[in-house]
Amino acid sequence: MTIKSLKAEELSWRCDVGNLTFSNTSEIADISDVIGQERALRSLDFGLGILDGGFNIYVLGESGTGKTSIVKARLEERASGEAVPDDCFYVFDFKDPDRPVALNLPPGEGVEFRSDMDGFIAILKRDIPGVFESKDYESHRDEILDGQQESTKAIFSRIEKLAVDRGFVLKKTSGGLSVLPGKDGKILKEADYDKLSRSERNEIDKKSKQLQDKLSDAIREARKLDKGVRKRIAELDQEVTQYVVKPHMDDLLTKYAAYEDITAYLKNVSDDIFLNIDDFRVKEDMQTAIMGIKMPTKEASFERYKINLIVDNSHLKGAPVVFETNPTYYNLFGRVEHSVQYGVATTDFTMIKSGSIQRANGGYLVLNAMDVLKNIFVYDALKRMIRTREVKVEDVWEQYKLVSTTTLKPEPIPVDIKIVLIGEPYIYYLLYRMDKEYRKLFKVKADFDSIMNNTEGSVENYAGFIASTCSEKGLLPFDISGVGAVVECGVKLAGSTDKISANFGAVENVIVEASYWAGIEARDVVTEADVLRAVEERKYRSSKIEDRIRELIENDTLMISTEGEMVGQINGMAVLSLGDYAFGKPSKVTAKTFMGDSGLVSIEREVKLSGKIHNKGQMIVKSFLGDRFARSFPISVSASICFEQLYDEIEGDSATCAEVYALMSSLSGQPIKQSIAVTGSMNQHGEVQPIGGVNEKIEGFFDVCVAKGLTGTQGVIIPKRNLRNLMLKKSVRDAVAEGKFFVYPIEMVDEGMEILTGKTPGERGAKGEFPKGTINRLVADKLHELATGLKAFGKPKVKHKAAPKDAKTTTLKKDRKK
Repeated sequence: MTIKSLKAEELSWRCDVGNLTFSNTSEIADISDVIGQERALRSLDFGLGILDGGFNIYVLGESGTGKTSIVKARLEERASGEAVPDDCFYVFDFKDPDRPVALNLPPGEGVEFRSDMDGFIAILKRDIPGVFESKDYESHRDEILDGQQESTKAIFSRIEKLAVDRGFVLKKTSGGLSVLPGKDGKILKEADYDKLSRSERNEIDKKSKQLQDKLSDAIREARKLDKGVRKRIAELDQEVTQYVVKPHMDDLLTKYAAYEDITAYLKNVSDDIFLNIDDFRVKEDMQTAIMGIKMPTKEASFERYKINLIVDNSHLKGAPVVFETNPTYYNLFGRVEHSVQYGVATTDFTMIKSGSIQRANGGYLVLNAMDVLKNIFVYDALKRMIRTREVKVEDVWEQYKLVSTTTLKPEPIPVDIKIVLIGEPYIYYLLYRMDKEYRKLFKVKADFDSIMNNTEGSVENYAGFIASTCSEKGLLPFDISGVGAVVECGVKLAGSTDKISANFGAVENVIVEASYWAGIEARDVVTEADVLRAVEERKYRSSKIEDRIRELIENDTLMISTEGEMVGQINGMAVLSLGDYAFGKPSKVTAKTFMGDSGLVSIEREVKLSGKIHNKGQMIVKSFLGDRFARSFPISVSASICFEQLYDEIEGDSATCAEVYALMSSLSGQPIKQSIAVTGSMNQHGEVQPIGGVNEKIEGFFDVCVAKGLTGTQGVIIPKRNLRNLMLKKSVRDAVAEGKFFVYPIEMVDEGMEILTGKTPGERGAKGEFPKGTINRLVADKLHELATGLKAFGKPKVKHKAAPKDAKTTTLKKDRKK
């Protein structure tokens, strides 16, 4: 069989710009549609359209696919046609001050209601004190008090006269009024009282008791009279206060008559005002001192009549769309703030602050999944909110405090909200697998793809995207060659010529950088050369480690041969990824075979420097060799495979073909060309399977060959199924066109062996044997030789005694005697 190398034009897909009808992108309209995300958009529209509370959305996809910007545009477009939700505010609960009440009003009316209440209280604070200072009020009050004084005076005058008539004196003491025995209008001295006879003293005590009872009755009568006066004054106060309160309160009740909760609240406000009329009176400025520090006069608080508007939707034109970029617990669910004065923390309902959930109520809340999981308490509280369909403002750390403090318990607010989580795919699958409740609450998956089909419309879409980016960022326009180069970058990013990248974040970086280099060259438009320079400059900024490794190979510190032939040695190809940059690196793979029965031993596996997939590939190698060569005799061989000068873990099965070639070379004794590197996985049937990173591997070995000198014999062997992935750089294509480098595609593992050794692999004949002189025959013979040698070496030598010549005759004689 003869394996042909690829032609230069087969090494890369080229964008046909001949059908473009513009000279540069300034002549075409910006693209407004989303490119290549039909599946994700359909899922997103479904999730937004269904109203069930469990159909929240998880948007997943690789970074750069435009998830956030697309979701934002889609939500804003949908929300603009939806109703604006109500304003929300907290008010004081006059029955339970620690539990503020949540009320709603149509959008814009919350601000108006707050203003109305502030104005109402301001009027009362201004007008009520004036009423109490009016002459009319004072005359009515004085009239009531004068009547009380006359009546009280009459009561005590009567008692005083009775006391005098009975020889007693009515005296006012610190303990109140008392009746004391007297003489000639003066209080009887204790010494004079003691001089009296027993009968006289008993008579005085008896009269004193009677008069004291009369005095008590008079005091009770006076107190009753005073209570009645206070009641009449209170009624007067309420009557005059009502003249101020009622007209304004009636206006409020009429204005908000359609809202039962508001009118009920206003009635509670009215009742509280009449219960606390003294709060509106003018107080004397009296200061108290604590430990020599003058404290300000404590004025009556009117905070309880305020409206704490936590959500004002007056500015909205549709449903709210809130992107919370820092979803801490308090940023999401709100908080109750505190004010510290003289070392004491206090709070009230006016210090309740809203979170993103309250502001997004009636609309959409967008969160980053990783940020939600990183912030303590948030994920569980978010699920609880979705389940109960209400949001509570509470101190989440209260349960962990050693000392309990007084705090508010605001009334929960009902929520109607669609949650959109944006995150990486692995987070979605982790939550789906580990949290059964998550499956019930986030039932819609909007999966953004990083690639799309490479069709005729792709070039036009890319051209529109380039035009939009240039217009938005003020960049230079791209000519058709520049557009074609950007499209080719998109195809290379996708990793397949029939696909093109939908990672427009990465594509946008190429556009911006190419415009920069075009500006450096003082060009009016961006050309293909500018795009290629942008790609090369980006590579140069990131390729320091690649250059260092190439230098080590060039000075033979890392021993990689690109010329000559060696038995049991081959150049494999690997990809090193640094996160932001990946490059190919050749590796020397060696194999040694010798007599023994330990089988195939991987040095990397023995020292635990290989991953599971790599180990699987070596088991496939063992199975392949057993199926091919162990049909008539067992394989008894010891073989070792090693990746020389490899000190990090190796993973993947792309070196499977290289390992087979090294083993067969060692067994057959046929040398392998060191000018050719190999990559490719294989199955147990010897079919070569596609691998990843084919472009990086080819370019990596090519760069090493250039550094050590191109000889015209160097090349690579790759799986034929990787042809659609080839997007090799221009220098490789030029070298292939000039016959200085070769790329060989193979389908079966034997094809590669012929390229590497120049000998025919050979196929089994009708008798099950390989033709003489072929690679497979040489391997089979060697394995048979090793198996036979091992068997002979391990077989013990036994000495046999020679039988006598007449042994048969002697036996017959014995039989006759019997």
